[in-house]
Amino acid sequence: MPRRLRPARTSLSLAAALLIGATVQPLVPALSGAAHAQAGPSTAPAAGSALTVDQARAAAERIIQAVQRGDANARYAQFSDELKAITSPSMVQATMRSQPKLLSYQLLSVRSGIDSSTVEAELTTSAGVRVVFIVLNNKGQISRYYIDRADDSTSKVAEQFVRAMSTGNFITAHSFLSPQFQREISPQALQAKWLNLQRFTGLFQQLGRVVEAESTPDSHLVLVNVQFNRLSDNLFVILDANNQVTGVDFPAEPAAPRTAR
Repeated sequence: MPRRLRPARTSLSLAAALLIGATVQPLVPALSGAAHAQAGPSTAPAAGSALTVDQARAAAERIIQAVQRGDANARYAQFSDELKAITSPSMVQATMRSQPKLLSYQLLSVRSGIDSSTVEAELTTSAGVRVVFIVLNNKGQISRYYIDRADDSTSKVAEQFVRAMSTGNFITAHSFLSPQFQREISPQALQAKWLNLQRFTGLFQQLGRVVEAESTPDSHLVLVNVQFNRLSDNLFVILDANNQVTGVDFPAEPAAPRTAR
């Protein structure tokens, strides 16, 4: 039987998930990077309360501009303490170098909950346009983020998710999860599952075939073959209609190593 990492099955769109338990603030007008230079400093939020719209917008601008500059140290400093514990400035730098160049951006909206805020931004990169949702804690730090991958190939999304885990980029891997799943499973939990799997399989070597095994209007099951130094086995990745990961099945009893030929 597989070792499961799966929340309760629900059909939940990205937009709906972001609105659950959140107070929607008035839509923030589209704002280019140049406009922020005119904005003044904001008063720090009260302990335990969410950022104001202006504070969340300013924090998101600082985060995106650090990416645009390629400033890995600033990017690392913008993570919450929980995320800092599983990454480093050098890992952030390597990830940033592998990503498409950020050309420009616009902030679209800000939504505030009890102690967090979600900023929606449209990023124009050298590989095209992406919409990202940055979830900020009350210190203006990144606690998690989502990317709209609805138009991507389901198999490609599943492969990229497993590749992020296999290279130790658990913050990136976490961004592939649905909003509900993100609330239930932390990046640290993903890391623990992956490391525990390698106790049985040996160290990761490379990814093999990626096959979409089953598909319905609401979900997709993708098998990602992973080759370790002791054996190979499949990870079962479940995605919803928006290509967000809603479940991952890790093999509880990996296949035995093959006889040498």
